[in-house]
Formats: sequence, structure tokens, C-alpha cells
Amino acid sequence: MKVAFRDVTAAAGIDFVHHNGRSGKKYLPETLGSGCVFFDYDNDRRPDIFLVNSRPWKGEGSPVTGKLYRNDGGGKFSDVTAGSGLDIEIYGLGAAAGDYDNDGFVDLYVTVLDGDRLFRNRGDGTFADVTRAAGIDNARFGTSAAWLDFDLDGLLDIFVANYVEWSIDKDLWCTLDGANKTYCTPESYKGQPAALYRNLGDGTFADVSEQAGVADPTAKALGIAVFDYDGDGLPDIFQANDTQPNKLYRNEGNGTFSEHGLSAGIAFGEDGKARGAMGVDAADYDRSGRPHLLVGNFANEMLNLFHNEGNGLFVDEAPTSAIGAGSLLSLTFGAFFFDYDLDGLLDIFCANGHLDEEIDRVQPTVKFAQPPLLFRNSGSGRFRLANDAIGDDLPRPAVARGAAYADYDGDGDLDILVSNNNGAARLFRNDGGNANAYLRVRLQGKKSNRDGLGAKITLRSRSGEQTAVVRSGSSYCSQSEIVATFGLGADDKVDALEVRWPGGATETFAAIEPNRRILIVEGKQQWIADSE
Repeated sequence: MKVAFRDVTAAAGIDFVHHNGRSGKKYLPETLGSGCVFFDYDNDRRPDIFLVNSRPWKGEGSPVTGKLYRNDGGGKFSDVTAGSGLDIEIYGLGAAAGDYDNDGFVDLYVTVLDGDRLFRNRGDGTFADVTRAAGIDNARFGTSAAWLDFDLDGLLDIFVANYVEWSIDKDLWCTLDGANKTYCTPESYKGQPAALYRNLGDGTFADVSEQAGVADPTAKALGIAVFDYDGDGLPDIFQANDTQPNKLYRNEGNGTFSEHGLSAGIAFGEDGKARGAMGVDAADYDRSGRPHLLVGNFANEMLNLFHNEGNGLFVDEAPTSAIGAGSLLSLTFGAFFFDYDLDGLLDIFCANGHLDEEIDRVQPTVKFAQPPLLFRNSGSGRFRLANDAIGDDLPRPAVARGAAYADYDGDGDLDILVSNNNGAARLFRNDGGNANAYLRVRLQGKKSNRDGLGAKITLRSRSGEQTAVVRSGSSYCSQSEIVATFGLGADDKVDALEVRWPGGATETFAAIEPNRRILIVEGKQQWIADSE
């Protein structure tokens, strides 16, 4: 089976260009943006796109905004930004989508350098900025964000990764060659605590960061993954920190979290040093039933592939696999697990690109524009680099940041969206992945949050058992679609599908024919076709 990823950006009608405000002053935030989101904002069962943008510094240059693209079907998108309420000029970095008020329309949280924004979906194609009215007040250099129901009350809360204390008037002068200014590393700046906002159910949120135990002031966070690493039914949080130890926050079930990064073996690299961690994802790549961690790091540090041993401990498999050697010179931002060839084994995608365009002057083996990496899962926990087998479009070098996946064209296989720093976004269509069978599952909560975030889906077929958790966030400053896609390979049916909803209620369904998308509504005890 031959799978190729084709650059269909122009043909699809995507013409977004990210602007980082670069003016030669080499301000730190210029290196980070930006993210991208697949979400169905108009409920037509087709994933739409939001691309985050930054703005010029203090009135320099022309106004720029993020872009909202409506999926029109047939592989085409329309730019519907104007009049959407998202057409405002901000220095944006990341975004996360979730229906926080359970009204059936997905809302959008955008992290912004000088103050995050919460946009409520009005249901008519437009969004209202409800930041102040909702009690959101995070102006601490927010990067990645993720929706989760940490207290299992059926309402989505929001966790925000914050980076460092920075402003133009406090910008530092750093250099690589002793003569010219370059971008400073985060080690030059103080960290910022993460923010956790609890949904109060009346349209407002309360900042519970301190009492929940997640407000570490030394953190310099760029990535978030929400996952239940210990299998107790409560959503835990992994926080990827740049040059500071990573954090693993265990949900205690009483509104607080305890931190276990060091004891779990994920705080540092194998050399005992904190890495430049950025993008992150969590998934069950070896069919063990446990979620494992993928972490993108700085150049010369390789990826982390933390295998969950099931006893509270993780072991990094990257140094002894093709993943370690293949990623050593890459600087990875966006990163996620997905099954691109639908063989039932989760593969790995990494979006790469350095911070400084002159890096090869001091490190000749490291380039500014870097090719992405696609690692194919060969089974038994092994991966191989597949860049040479997927066509010429996807492996082209870029200065990539955010990355997300979705089946935007409704053919069953997963396509890739990549945002590039100070450059054009790229949409890559998966051609050939659907030669294998698949099942796509969308959940709708009733007692649980409407998006079904935190629900665990277990699929059983002739070749074995697979699990997936519906989740927000992950990758870097981005979010993929929340429809769960299971590759079935040559299996001709799904023997059983079990959904464990947040809170523990379970429903089981038998004998489902493949190559379709289904909808499961909590408590209905039946699935229905969910046409795209």
C-alpha cells in the first residue's frame, strides 16, 4: 500500500500567512508562533480551520488577524474571517476548541501574549469575545491550552501553559557570535505559572491554579497533554517545560493535583538535564491499554518517547530506537500520534524548524528550515522513518510550529495541517491511507460534557484491542479534530466498541461494519450513522 501526502493548500482555498512581527529587533515571542485548530464550528460535520496569527509591534506595519476557514466540502474551504468576531488584531500564539457552555456549539480559547481571549460561539457563524465577562484574566505569555473536565462535573475547564516574564521594555540582548543580537533562550527570563480556570456553570470561570497545585512559578511551559496516565478515571496533565523540568500533575479527585514528574521519570532527559521541551501528545501506540507520551525537544536533544510502564513509571524508548537518531538534529514544535495508514498502529508526526535563521553559522549541522518527520509504527513498539515513502510534498523543509490532523475531505484517512512561523500554512491531503479499513467515532455527552472530552473508547476486532481518548489540546499551540479514528487494517468488522464516559459510566456496542463514521450519544445505548 502506497500513501502520499499532497500539498493541496492552494487548491483547497487556504491562503494564510503568519506574521510574527519580525522587524530585526529579535524579540523572543517572534520565535514561537503559531498554532492551528481543526474544529467544527458550524455543526455541519466537516472540520473547519482556525489559524492563529500575531501582530506587528506597537503599530509597525499593516494590521493582520487570524483566519477562520469554513469547510465547504469537496476539498474546498472559504475564508469567513470577516465579521466572524475572530477578525481582531492580537499577538496570538495558540488556541483550543471546546463547548464550555454545553449549548451544542464549539467555542474557542486563544492564548495571547498580553492577555488571552475566550470567544463564545453564537451558533450563527460568529463569535463573541466574552473574556472579561467570563472572568478570564491570563496575561502571562500563554502558549498552549487544553479544555478538560478535571472535576467531572460535566463542564469544561481550561488549562493554560504560560511561558516566561517578557515585555518589550524588558527585552534582553543575547548573541551567538559575540557581535550580533540573536534570540535569547528562556533561561534568560523568569518563568510563569500555569493557569487553571474552573467552569462555574453560569458562563464564568474561577482561577483555581493556586489551590489546585499547578501554579509553579518556575515553569516555562510550551506544551500540554491531558491524559489519564494511572487509569483511575481522572484526567491528569503533562506539562512540557522549556529548559525547566517537565511536570506530571496527578488528579487527586478533590480539586487538587500532586506533581510526580521526577518520580515518574519524565522530568528530565536521559542525561539528567532539563530539555527544551515544546510539543507533546499522549496515546496508546503499542496497544497496551495505557497512554504513553511523545515530547518534541530542541535541536541536539532528540524526541522523548516515554513508555508508560503501568506502575507510575515511564521509560524513554527514543534513545534505543530509530526515533532518537532520526530526530537528533531537529527542533520539534508540533508533534502528535495518528494512524496515517489505518493499519491499527499509531504513527508519529513532528513539525520542525529552528528559531534563528543564522543558526548554521555557529552549528553547521543544524538548519533553520527543517523537514518534518513521519515515523511509521512497525509494531512491537518499533518505529521507522517514513519520509522517503510519502511523496515529495510533506518532507520539504520549513520553519514549522503548530500541527494538527483531521479527515477534512471525509474519505476516512487523516490529513495534516501545519502552521509555519512567519510563513504560509500548509494543508497536506492523505492519498491512499484509506486503502485499509477504518471506523471513525464522534461522541456527544449528556451527563458528561457535550464534547465527550475525557471519554475512553476501546475497540475490539480480529487483530486485537485498541484504545483512544477524546481530548483537547496536545501538539504545540494546536488542536486536532476530536473525532476518534481507528485503523482496522484488513479486519472486516468491529466486534465490540466500548465507551467509558467521564465519571465511569460505560456503554458497549457490537458488530459494527467498518468504513464509516458513527455518532454515539451518551445514554442512548445505540450508535447512529454520522454522515460527513
